[in-house]
Amino acid sequence: MISYSTNYMGPISLEWFRSRGFTKIVTRTVDSEFASTIRKMPIGETYEVEEITEQCAAGRIDIYGLDETEYYCGRSEYSLPPMKVKSWNMFSDWLDDFETEELWKFDEIIDEFETQCNTTIEWIDY
Repeated sequence: MISYSTNYMGPISLEWFRSRGFTKIVTRTVDSEFASTIRKMPIGETYEVEEITEQCAAGRIDIYGLDETEYYCGRSEYSLPPMKVKSWNMFSDWLDDFETEELWKFDEIIDEFETQCNTTIEWIDY
């Protein structure tokens, strides 16, 4: 049988999130000795930070159990574009139990997931 699993590879750059409008500036208050020491600010003082507002994930689908004469070590992969992390988690969980007798194309796997789970992956335009 051929098995599939997700492999997270990012995004990790704040600029990636910023350029897509997935950040906001929030005001925080130094509320402990530890925070005071780290920030080099007195307790009670405020400061601004940029936070990510929409968690995303991208990477690849790793494929195992292929013919070793056609595929190096019997493995292959599909690139997996960025999606909202809720979709990533649902897809990853579903993929853990997904197996096929023949290698399925990327679109076939996505279609099967969306049909079985009655959902649509929330892709991130990039």
